[in-house]
Amino acid sequence: MAVKLPPLSSLRVFEAAARHGSFTRASEELGMTQAAVSYQMKILEERVGTPLFLRRPRQVVLTETGQRIAPIITEAFELLRAAFVMAEDTSHNFLSITTVTTFATNFLAERIGSFQILHDDIAVRLDTSMSLVDFTREDCDLGIRSGDGQWQGVEAHLLIPAIFSPMLSPDLAQSIGGIKKPSDLLKLPLIDASDPWWKLWFDSMGVQSKEFHGNKRSRMGIQMLEARAAEAGQGVAILTPDFYRDALRRGSLVQPFNEICCDEGRGYWLVYPKARRNIPKIKKFRDWLLNEVQKHACSL
Repeated sequence: MAVKLPPLSSLRVFEAAARHGSFTRASEELGMTQAAVSYQMKILEERVGTPLFLRRPRQVVLTETGQRIAPIITEAFELLRAAFVMAEDTSHNFLSITTVTTFATNFLAERIGSFQILHDDIAVRLDTSMSLVDFTREDCDLGIRSGDGQWQGVEAHLLIPAIFSPMLSPDLAQSIGGIKKPSDLLKLPLIDASDPWWKLWFDSMGVQSKEFHGNKRSRMGIQMLEARAAEAGQGVAILTPDFYRDALRRGSLVQPFNEICCDEGRGYWLVYPKARRNIPKIKKFRDWLLNEVQKHACSL
């Protein structure tokens, strides 16, 4: 049969009083009144069934029983303190980030090294996922989400608006003599033709089509794969241009209508629980990332 432990509050008071040899100093350390200390000792002594202290003028002295258990209880509290110091150190020095794949691949991966140089005391773990992380249930410090920024219980900072426009390889564009007007794109296969962005973009261009070309049953799910397919000449992808500036500079992709992008009010957001806004490691990452986004915007 398991032995029921005394209340932790009574053990805590006993450990402090035994260490100091004084109820007064124990009360000062613990921020309690002397009456509260005496009451906790009464509870513990009743639970043990024997006195633990001899009360003398201006001091208390451990009884034989008290002397036997005091070192063990002190050691137990030291182990608890060490465990929480370890947990605190690990928590402060480890930053767990969940992020959508598109942002991780096309923005974060090539920049995260500069954060680690600035803060070499913080180890970063990136997890890519399309799922919406529940910060109250999962071991994660902050996240980067795609959406409208309206999530309950979190702070949300807009990083990059999710605007979109058709992009394709220059060879594919030349295969039909170039792209001169939006309707020319309908002569080519569209990557992920079932993506609602396609209809939104063509509607904004005044192009009506009952049927988009492409395999509507095949969805790649993430922009990174669609962009790679477009670079390989497999079709026209509808992408967020901010993520593919390097491909445009290299010429592996072209954006035939540079000034014509659509926006449905969504974007990529940095999010974290409101209660964690002042945690140092989160503040450091937030400030660094918002600065990187600002530098990226200025370079366009």
